[in-house]
Amino acid sequence: MDNALEFCLRLARAHATIIRRLDTVLGGHHGLSFSDFMLLQSLANAPGGRLRRVDLADRLGLTASGVTRTLLPLEKTGWVARQADERDARVGYAVITAAGHALLDNAERTAAEYAADLLRHSKDEDLQPLNAVLANLIGPKQ
Repeated sequence: MDNALEFCLRLARAHATIIRRLDTVLGGHHGLSFSDFMLLQSLANAPGGRLRRVDLADRLGLTASGVTRTLLPLEKTGWVARQADERDARVGYAVITAAGHALLDNAERTAAEYAADLLRHSKDEDLQPLNAVLANLIGPKQ
């Protein structure tokens, strides 16, 4: 089998495994799915802690309606809020709230501990080239 194809297939299987396991860990500790975690992290890393829904969809690989469906429960729990653009009423933002930041801080510690345990047999020098390969696939850090 071609090395590039084998890498892509293994990456897809690893992706599914990581998501499934982090869903379980984050859900059990914080009541948060991994996709919710990624959404909160995207907002927290954005300037002003906010993103247009279309930009959030792009970062998460979702459709605009998928982002809307994902945001609704996060808005109900108070982790995310809606914010209108002062200059253009057609533009709306998703904004991480103080409660969302607090949740994310705790969830990031849990996820980091899990990731460290998951990769405990890998050396940092082995992970650096893999991170570079993944960065080339997805583009600049988001």
